[in-house]
Amino acid sequence: MSAPNHPTAAELDLLRVLWQLGPADAKTVHEALLPERPDATYATVLRQLQVMHGKGLLTRDESQRPQRYAPAQAQDKLQQSLVKDFIAKAFAGSGKALVLAALKNHVSARERAEIRQLLATKGDDAA
Repeated sequence: MSAPNHPTAAELDLLRVLWQLGPADAKTVHEALLPERPDATYATVLRQLQVMHGKGLLTRDESQRPQRYAPAQAQDKLQQSLVKDFIAKAFAGSGKALVLAALKNHVSARERAEIRQLLATKGDDAA
């Protein structure tokens, strides 16, 4: 039942801004979003923040004016939830299949070296 709380692409844009800024009012979020989405209007950003609050994606501090919004979940926690759902739906629950698909076409040589080093380090931790 957590799917209704999964953010849309537009909501993820706003979450990324808030994870970077910390709690912020709609005007600050709008200004921070403009370089990425110059067509976004203040009214649209405010409405989206209100909708996200209603969905439980954001908290809202109403004790000050203007109201300040903050992500309801830490970035890593939400990303893990989204990845878990994606793996279940697109890769029949196989994390290995996801990793192999990513490594096949979406990872640079430098990133592969970093991954090898990470895996080697994790292997040392298990020993």
